[in-house]
Amino acid sequence: MSPPEPPLVIAVPKGRILEALGPLLDRAGIDSSPLRATDRRLVRRSADGALAWIFLKPDDVPTYVEYGAADLGVSGRDTLLEKKHDLYTPVDLGLGRCRLVVAAPRGKPLPDVPRIATKYPRIAAEHFAKRGVQAEVIAVHGSVELAPLVGLAHAIVDIVETGTTLRENDLEVLETVAEVSTLLIANRASYKLRAAAMRPLVDCLRAAVG
Repeated sequence: MSPPEPPLVIAVPKGRILEALGPLLDRAGIDSSPLRATDRRLVRRSADGALAWIFLKPDDVPTYVEYGAADLGVSGRDTLLEKKHDLYTPVDLGLGRCRLVVAAPRGKPLPDVPRIATKYPRIAAEHFAKRGVQAEVIAVHGSVELAPLVGLAHAIVDIVETGTTLRENDLEVLETVAEVSTLLIANRASYKLRAAAMRPLVDCLRAAVG
């Protein structure tokens, strides 16, 4: 008798996207109860044992998938663009749609060599380099909008959903760097070697999104 097939390991981010993921799994016919459990377990299995969910900080999800600790994962496009992970992205899950933008104090043009504050230093540097602008990129964490208000930077590169925080701090969007949503990501080796187990789940999610 052959040994039982190990579960597919799926890495998911703690927080807001996790809450939105449950209803999508329900539409796809995938048991979402492990995502709704209120205990502190970091690994939870589906009732049939076919899936094992691991719960991580959003920035860590692609790393676990790329190195094979998880077969699949759920990650924002912004994280993937910043870290340049080597992964498949078989499905755009359509969750958490927003924009990555350049924003600055209203009515103030950028100088020739602007200072840019951002949580996404790689994306920001590449964006301005493509435009022939020699920007000084400053990596910050949290309250990015504060940087231009106190003179740390001339502008920011950050995620915008409704734009309320920008408006309340008298900042305006200068340009969009990228459209962002949440993607299903897959380890390249797993996507080939475990296709029989993985493809039906991928197809169900694709149909639920579509």
